[in-house]
Amino acid sequence: MMILEGDWEALEAEERPHGTARLRLFPRSEHDIFLGVDQQTRQRLLLITVPTAAVAQLLRENPVLPQTKGLSLQIVPAGGDRHDLQVVLTARERREVFNPLIADIAGAVAAERGPVAALRAAVGRFEHWRRLLQSIADTGLGAEARLGLFGELAVLRDHVVPAVGPAAAVSAWRGPAAADQDFQMAACAIEVKTGAGKNPRAVTIASERQLDGRSVKRLLLCHLSVEERQGGSGESLNEIIDDLLRGLGPGPAGLLAALLVTAGYLSEHRHLYDEPRYTVLRTSFWDVAGEFPRIVESDLRPGVGGCSYRISLAGLGPYEVPADRAIGIIKGES
Repeated sequence: MMILEGDWEALEAEERPHGTARLRLFPRSEHDIFLGVDQQTRQRLLLITVPTAAVAQLLRENPVLPQTKGLSLQIVPAGGDRHDLQVVLTARERREVFNPLIADIAGAVAAERGPVAALRAAVGRFEHWRRLLQSIADTGLGAEARLGLFGELAVLRDHVVPAVGPAAAVSAWRGPAAADQDFQMAACAIEVKTGAGKNPRAVTIASERQLDGRSVKRLLLCHLSVEERQGGSGESLNEIIDDLLRGLGPGPAGLLAALLVTAGYLSEHRHLYDEPRYTVLRTSFWDVAGEFPRIVESDLRPGVGGCSYRISLAGLGPYEVPADRAIGIIKGES
């Protein structure tokens, strides 16, 4: 689900002296989830209305709710035996973050069963965003995160968009959500690794699920060997993002902008991303199938998980596929 500026127009156009203008989200959900605009303060809100007993349980578990600059969690009486958990936009400069943040929280709440679980999900996702914003507050994304983001965007632009089109390609990008693979489509999934250097020797796999293809038709591992330098030729992170946004069309571009915020790329840090510049030296694809060297969940004993391991690229020759065939796999043609 996306929340766009247009979703707020009718709410902000309402004029009445008191109360909150509301728009229900997820009408089929068991939970009462609303966008709202406070008619006195004109603040934008996400409201989750639950029985008071559920709020009492939440406060026993979390006596102090997390807060961050420009964004607040509040509990407010909603009439009768009900309360609202409100996510409040308290500073206009956080508007860029607010829409993807509340879309993430609302989706997490809608997927839960029962009001206590819904509130826990809301607080958990808010805390995730608080940590993200805190980690990039002054210096933006770190060097490794910038390189990884560039690599995923290069695969999106140069391989996935040509294969399935802008809308499906952007919707398939799951890297910002920390999914098991960076791209998840009907025909295949793609895990992207990016390294700086001409002759990469190995890639690090973050978990036993990244290369577990049981739930997908095909699984590709993609590695980009990238030259990184200050100045000179190549593309900056800003430039590849601008190029993508220009070529996608309004709908996919809006979704990409929201996903970039989720990934930690904020316009307030744009000046930090003119350097370094990246040049893709080589893009390699491997078909993760058969005896491909990997660790998957079924290999592990009960109680073992969270495995990180390295794969030598030297032994992957039998599984390598050329870029044109990789695009065919992405399309579902082979």
